[in-house]
Amino acid sequence: MPKDNTIKSVLIIGSGPIIIGQACEFDYSGSQASRSLREEGIEVSLINSNPATIMTDPVTADHIYLLPLTVESLEQILQERQIDAVLATMGGQTALNLAIEAGKVGLWEKYNVRLIGVDLDAIELAENREVFREHVVKLGMSVAPSHIANSFLEGMEAAQDIGFPLVIRPSYTLGGHGGGFVWKEEDFPTALRRGLEASPTHEVLVEKAVFGWKEFELELLRDSNDNVVIICTVENLDPMGVHTGDSITVAPAMTLSDTAYQQMRDDAILMMRSLGNFAGGCNVQFAQNPETEELIAIEINPRVSRSSALASKATGYPIAKIAAKLAIGYTLDELKNQITKTTSAYFEPTLDYVIVKMPRWNFDKFHGADHTLGLQMKSVGEVMAIGRNFLEAMQKACQSQENNRMGLGADMKEWIRTEDILKRLETPSDDRIYRLKDALRLGVPKRTIHKLTGIDPWFIIQIERLVKMEQKLQRYNVADDLDEGFLRELKAVGYSDAQIAWVMRIEEKHVTKRRRDLGIHRTYKMVDTCAAEFEAKTPYFYSTFDSENESEVTDKKKIIVLGAGPNRIGQGIEFDYCCVHGILALKEAGYEAIMVNCNPETVSTDFDIADKLYFEPIFWEHLEEILDFEKPEGVIVQLGGQTALKLARKIHEKGIPIIGTSFKHMDIAEDRGVFSDLLKTLDIPYPRYGSAVDADEALEVANRVTYPVLVRPSYVLGGQRMRIVINNDELEKQVLSILKHIPDNKILIDQFLERAKEAEIDAICDGDDVHIMGIMEHIEPAGIHSGDSAALLPTYSLSDKVIEDMKEYTRRIAFALQIKGLINIQFAIKDEKVYVIEANPRGSRTTPFIAKAYQVPYLNIATHVMIGNKKLKDFKMENKLDGYAIKVPVFSFNKFPNVDKNLGPEMKSTGEAIRFIKDLNDPFFRELDRNRYMYLYR
Repeated sequence: MPKDNTIKSVLIIGSGPIIIGQACEFDYSGSQASRSLREEGIEVSLINSNPATIMTDPVTADHIYLLPLTVESLEQILQERQIDAVLATMGGQTALNLAIEAGKVGLWEKYNVRLIGVDLDAIELAENREVFREHVVKLGMSVAPSHIANSFLEGMEAAQDIGFPLVIRPSYTLGGHGGGFVWKEEDFPTALRRGLEASPTHEVLVEKAVFGWKEFELELLRDSNDNVVIICTVENLDPMGVHTGDSITVAPAMTLSDTAYQQMRDDAILMMRSLGNFAGGCNVQFAQNPETEELIAIEINPRVSRSSALASKATGYPIAKIAAKLAIGYTLDELKNQITKTTSAYFEPTLDYVIVKMPRWNFDKFHGADHTLGLQMKSVGEVMAIGRNFLEAMQKACQSQENNRMGLGADMKEWIRTEDILKRLETPSDDRIYRLKDALRLGVPKRTIHKLTGIDPWFIIQIERLVKMEQKLQRYNVADDLDEGFLRELKAVGYSDAQIAWVMRIEEKHVTKRRRDLGIHRTYKMVDTCAAEFEAKTPYFYSTFDSENESEVTDKKKIIVLGAGPNRIGQGIEFDYCCVHGILALKEAGYEAIMVNCNPETVSTDFDIADKLYFEPIFWEHLEEILDFEKPEGVIVQLGGQTALKLARKIHEKGIPIIGTSFKHMDIAEDRGVFSDLLKTLDIPYPRYGSAVDADEALEVANRVTYPVLVRPSYVLGGQRMRIVINNDELEKQVLSILKHIPDNKILIDQFLERAKEAEIDAICDGDDVHIMGIMEHIEPAGIHSGDSAALLPTYSLSDKVIEDMKEYTRRIAFALQIKGLINIQFAIKDEKVYVIEANPRGSRTTPFIAKAYQVPYLNIATHVMIGNKKLKDFKMENKLDGYAIKVPVFSFNKFPNVDKNLGPEMKSTGEAIRFIKDLNDPFFRELDRNRYMYLYR
């Protein structure tokens, strides 16, 4: 049926700040849904408290409300605007829970607002564990034996009835929060209490554990006519027992028999059609007995989910965009396939490639955290890789991780003790896939590995192929001995030149030269949803080693924007915001804008944002081939955080222009010694400092600088391995720790200014002028990482003299570094004296926050300045704010109950929220200010 024309205005509920279990995938879904609705002439209002998102940018919706996600905030919007309908399926569990809460207090009824996409009854059916279980059984499907419990006594009785091992699943939570496996009776009471406390309804499902069964997910769309399509079937490489957000996943499913797949399809479609009033995207999870193929239903999510973003990028099918149109009444057969432009959206994508999603963990930020993976999600982000076969995609996923891996092993990080490896295999952890390959390399039987891990033998056999190829490769001594056939075979299964060089114990450049001499280069294939059955018009590509190239190089002037890779602590969604605005500005300026990124959760990797998207690892070998192929005017590295910045040297050495600030001047800012020398010539105060390459030299520097000192490695993000130390013993221990985990790194040692205030400036420079975007004052003192400190915009306690000194130092530094684009400078203020701590010649974590607070499109302006298209004088920029904006860091410590929750120089927050206040008497600010020293540690 056609669009419901009674819906003139829609409110979309966002997901709030990034936390573990709910990340930037909902920025993708909310942004895509908003654009989809606006295409239909619908006025879109959007509520979210996350300032780092594209979703909360004026380019996305007609009205943006940066407010706390509460019923009170919803009512404020409903009083201000005539809202016809609310869409709560694009903001994850947070949005659904808020919609339920608002419904319970009668808010939707009071303002005559409809829930579209899904109604409260359908949400209740899916989210209430007992109701869902009874419903599925009525449909004739199987579920694991279980009982619902709303009290400690009921839970204990359920465990007694079911027996161990069992699973605790709290209702209405995200990321598996509060859930887990319980193996022994004595551990159950503690786990039960944790689950009951985690559930907002004080309800848990106590369920028989199907540990070791295979796990599958289906992404579906349903319209109001009960038409259903399966968009993607995803197989978890890890068996049941590991949260799907922490599992490596593969699409299409590799080990499903056709019989089992058809049953899974039928059951998923039956479940979706039975939901009642529902039109949109849905995720269904199943467990399968690997011996008998018996299926049981685990859960259904009546909303766009983490897996929806993955499935959308994996297939090219814009799930959130179509789901939004279904929510306003369209049916699938009335909508066009957005990729082919000629066929209907009522179709199921076909893949002629393999997708591997690999989670990204940050256990190094949570010292003492248990690395064991279970039902409670612990990863902070993910990457996606595309290849012509499983091994190629798997190796590319490993190369995308931003943790110095060159592929799946063969990269200097192999383990050699069989006993340690077998222990690691038995317990799921963040490095188990690498240890699996180590075990095969050391001769552990495949049967033993399967028994220990529960991983399907097919995957183990595939990885064994790599081991056999490396054994053959070891017989070659020099690169020139490699014949074309074998080298092509290695590249076809994803080996990087660096891996091949490591196995042969030669330098990478020799392998690269041999490969080029043999004419072995990547070709680029299109992601078209239909395996080339129909002509497609998508500019979305991945690399492989094939004879045909589907990416056509145009004669337009083009610029490549380097993305930020996977979400992790210290580098999150804010850099995707920067990249998207960079892409939009390049298109405005008439350039062909090319995006390179590997994060499926982002807006920048939507197929219709850039003129051309390469879904590839941010890894030099891959990037160099794209540069050789596209021959761009230059590359923008300022917008992709430290990930992009650290590739600037290689891009510069290749002779490709860095757009904006030159590599030479970026490198001055990154080199602490050279930068401090520059500050000295500019007559700008800075803490005493020194650098060292070993512990003896570090002791000498520290005693000259005087304790306490701040010790850190160079060229890292998020304050990685940064510590404040107060004596020689602590210093020696910290230096040895840095050198162990980051070998060959220069150690930076700075005088620590105790009880100093900290502030920062974000600015744009065009070579002739400097514009101060914003000055933020941290509430916590120096010593807490800027990403973990709450901060006010504008400043609230700094004197006029201090502010003027900061502005003047910013101008001097920007001109001295010949900044063309963005710069962030951090200051410490002690006894009215301003010290410069560091300068970052790129977009920063605070850039989107300032842009949202002042409602000025600073990233767009900065990109025009970088490419020399316009000068600052060409823009009207007014920093107006009625009161203050507070940046509030958000943490996910609940995932790691035993870690140190105190804060220091190493960043630990996973996201941030924005809060506006009228004055400094606001109770929210007063509470923050009162606790400013509470969390400080060394």
